[in-house]
Amino acid sequence: MYEKQTFEAILGRMLARVPNNVDKREGSIIYDALAPAAAELAMAYIQMDVILNETFADTASRKYLIRRAAERGINPNPATKTVLKGVFKNSDGNFFDIPIGSRLSLDNLNYVAIEKIEIGQYKMECETAGSIGNQYFGSIIPIEYIPRLATAELTEILIPGEDEEETESLRQRYFNSLESEAFGGNIADYKDKINKIQGVGGVKVYPVWNGGGSVKLTIIDSEFKVPSTSLISTVQTIIDPIDNSGQGVGIAPIGHKVTVEGVSETLTNITTNITFQDGYVWEDIKPYVEAKINEYYNDLAKEWADNSNLVVRISQIEVRLLDITGILDIQDTSINGAQQNLVLESNSIPKLDVIIA
Repeated sequence: MYEKQTFEAILGRMLARVPNNVDKREGSIIYDALAPAAAELAMAYIQMDVILNETFADTASRKYLIRRAAERGINPNPATKTVLKGVFKNSDGNFFDIPIGSRLSLDNLNYVAIEKIEIGQYKMECETAGSIGNQYFGSIIPIEYIPRLATAELTEILIPGEDEEETESLRQRYFNSLESEAFGGNIADYKDKINKIQGVGGVKVYPVWNGGGSVKLTIIDSEFKVPSTSLISTVQTIIDPIDNSGQGVGIAPIGHKVTVEGVSETLTNITTNITFQDGYVWEDIKPYVEAKINEYYNDLAKEWADNSNLVVRISQIEVRLLDITGILDIQDTSINGAQQNLVLESNSIPKLDVIIA
């Protein structure tokens, strides 16, 4: 707004107010007296522009966006800790119980046993918050000696960890709060509360899906994959515990009988005809092809909550594969035996099964 208020422009206006019978050339007394004041005014205009940008939510930096969002009770979601399944066995190969609170490590991360699932299986919480806890599986080593323990392994993610909410996500939540008012168990209210639960990456709400008072929630985890049964159970308990369904024990209003489900996966078999560049064969580029398709599928999964149906497009697959070194051309691509886009069910995300080239 104040881009034109430069040092030269301000000094020029100041000198213009001085009578012409006075020496105003650079180095004169008048010039040297006005120049420092013009410089300070130019700096003040720069700061005024900064203040103006920080005042409005669409241009505010993170620090001031947080203060603006807080006025509507919206705060950035903090980083959360990953919960994984740990499997423990003794030297006989039998499942083996460990003490709650036992700490084990894998690479640079430490994990603590927080809850027993069944004999020899525990919920292990990563001590480091954030999505980094979602990345490692395999053998874990006790930090302190555990008698009779022979093997310990992290096998799967139960509740994904999440990084602290990004600035643009917070900004979008702030504007969403202005466009749709969350109140008393309406759809916006359910979405707001479900998305705040650790490990949830998105939700679709189906009111009156099985008669009056019934609500179905379909969720995807924060890694944009099929949620674990543990995460589904956690969300169900927070929203509307099964044993007290409809009684208002959870977050759901009294009379709302809520069913929580996870997204499903649709397996895709892709067949295509690839022309290779000289010196390349299918075995050379197959891992890169699979990585590109999985990247595309992950991008689609991120949009699942905001779309009635996901569409796997042949054109997108071909365009992305053409970026791979070694591929000269691609044609005759089909998905599950048909040379047409694949429209998924409303609660399904794509998963690559087989690719033939």
